[in-house]
Amino acid sequence: MIRNNRVCELLGTEYPLIQGGMAWVANASLAAAVSNAGGVGLIAAGASPAEVLEQEILKARSLTDKPFGLNIMLMSPTAPDALELAAKHRLRIVATGAGSPGKVLERLKPLGTIVIPVIASVAQAKRAEKQGADAVVAEGTEAGGHIGELTTMVLTPQIASAVKIPVIAAGGIADGRGVAAAFALGAEGVQLGTRFICCSECTVHPNYKQAVIDARDRSTAVTGQSLGHPVRCLRNRLTAEFERLEAEGAPAEEIEKLGMGKLRAAVVDGDTEWGSLMSGQSAAMVNDVLPAREIVRGLFDEARRVLHGIRDAAGAE
Repeated sequence: MIRNNRVCELLGTEYPLIQGGMAWVANASLAAAVSNAGGVGLIAAGASPAEVLEQEILKARSLTDKPFGLNIMLMSPTAPDALELAAKHRLRIVATGAGSPGKVLERLKPLGTIVIPVIASVAQAKRAEKQGADAVVAEGTEAGGHIGELTTMVLTPQIASAVKIPVIAAGGIADGRGVAAAFALGAEGVQLGTRFICCSECTVHPNYKQAVIDARDRSTAVTGQSLGHPVRCLRNRLTAEFERLEAEGAPAEEIEKLGMGKLRAAVVDGDTEWGSLMSGQSAAMVNDVLPAREIVRGLFDEARRVLHGIRDAAGAE
């Protein structure tokens, strides 16, 4: 049920798992490690200049012969460059977010690229399927970074019922129980981001990793709702200042200015007070730093045990 399913066949992987495309976090080192572990690693294009992103693509190619992909944030001003790099290097997999995937599908599908939009509603899923998407990532509001409104528990089964293409669940998944739950809800694969921040091969600052490990169940906050672009991060002085400005009705320009450069401050400089520590609610379930291979295998070993236990319990009744 969990291996050799439609997602594995589509992606050419051992496990139906995609690593989330986290800006500044998901680089070649992390992507290659997850791909070598049997899933699909993604390099996050974010707002990277074309020359920097191309070097990451080439580096990933040198680190793995397994399928890996690129995550393109469509609202980024550098998205067109990322799209052309995906075409130039004939990347096998491209995930999209923060916008309609139409142009990506038109450009890459003729090249044989597998295109998987990240969506947050049933309407978006239906539209993506109609446009020719190969699968969709149903991302619940529990996720880190830019989020929608619906929870993974509610969103996943609705999308699984609404489309024929494979559904990959994301948001709030950090262990095998979450993987099993995703399959019970109708998903055929999972996407994890926060868990892979605390991966040995992830190159974020150790302070960022420790902040995730130290997180508890109510350690995240959602900011930017007044701007129409809600973002989930770990609580710190930055999120408190965002909340203050939004509560006071500060101009959008002032709120946006506060966030400039803050993700880099967290990832590169390790600033846990004023850096943007993007993280999902699942951070509370992350307790250690492990190699990608151990994380991936552990997830699916536990998921199988959980599903077998449920099956046995149902049979006993």
